[in-house]
Amino acid sequence: MDAFYAAIEQRDRPELRGKPVIVGGDGPRQVVSTASYEARRFGVHSAMPGVRARRLCPHGIFVVPRMEVYAAVSAQVHEVFARFTDQVEPLSLDEAFLDVTGSRALFGDGETIARAIKQQVKAATQLDVSVGVAASKYVAKVASDLKKPDALVVVPPGEERAFLAPLPVSRLWGVGPATEPLLHRHGLRTIGDVQARSEAELVAVLGQNLGEHVFVLANGLDARSVDAEREAKSIGHEMTFVEDLHDRDHVRSIVLQLSEMVGRRLRSHGQRATVVRLKIRHPDFTTLSRQRKVEPTADDLVIHRVACELLASCWNGRPGVRLLGVTGASLVGAGAPVQGGLFAQAPKKRDQLLAAMDRIRDRHGESAVRHGGERRETTQWGPEA
Repeated sequence: MDAFYAAIEQRDRPELRGKPVIVGGDGPRQVVSTASYEARRFGVHSAMPGVRARRLCPHGIFVVPRMEVYAAVSAQVHEVFARFTDQVEPLSLDEAFLDVTGSRALFGDGETIARAIKQQVKAATQLDVSVGVAASKYVAKVASDLKKPDALVVVPPGEERAFLAPLPVSRLWGVGPATEPLLHRHGLRTIGDVQARSEAELVAVLGQNLGEHVFVLANGLDARSVDAEREAKSIGHEMTFVEDLHDRDHVRSIVLQLSEMVGRRLRSHGQRATVVRLKIRHPDFTTLSRQRKVEPTADDLVIHRVACELLASCWNGRPGVRLLGVTGASLVGAGAPVQGGLFAQAPKKRDQLLAAMDRIRDRHGESAVRHGGERRETTQWGPEA
């Protein structure tokens, strides 16, 4: 979806149309969830600190996110997807991979299906969607971003390398402001420059993880299949940061925000997690994952406590943190029995409290109520999950 949250705000509030709309906060620890194309002309983008967005776009209109509205529109979009295939892997509320291989006999080739999806999403939501069509997930993703908004880009099989070659290395997944200068120092400015190096050469200068990563993507070798069961098995949220995090309290506060997001979605889906998983990625792309079994839970603070214990087991403050993720996995129904602690708050009372917090957020927005304690300084709104 094109500037999804901002586009919904402009759709629902005509006075915002044609103006630089920034969904998120402008405080020192708040981030931009998304920005309208009018705001992007000033250099504002998602995951940018709100303070910087305010400096770049002083006349920008900051809007508090309405996550329940965005989720409802996302459900409308997914209803359209389901008309064409059941092989859908959601990435966030506004983005998904679709495998339409088995749909071609009924609906036509990839380009034909893409045009139909664009038309039907527009009819259902009055919003534009950009679509990339390719034989691999990574190339389809790049294609979908290349000519936004309202784009349709098709990369025929066998033409992936030629399509990618002229693009800057920043188009490689995971190559951001911290990694791009490293590639530049080694003479790698375009994806074609990367294609000209062997995997061994890239590993020698960039290290094992990053070298293998850019080699696979640059050559269009992403072999991952669409995982239609992804959301059914787990519910999780991740944040990638524009600047690496080093402060432990700040990292723990982000873990709390992620835990709140996971807990809220678990409750809305009538699910409980029996495994809590933490994901942490360092600036060199080293990625660690830790998990622990728990009694069935959809409680934000239980998820946060376990996630912080996992964090302490694998991170001592160095190196920095590029990405954080919290996931509730091995899901069971909300009616699953729970073993309460001897001195713990009664489960029924705790469930009532969480339900009350959810109702307040539904009515007044995600930032209307929050858990106390460690969440003293954190982002009120995270980037697209």
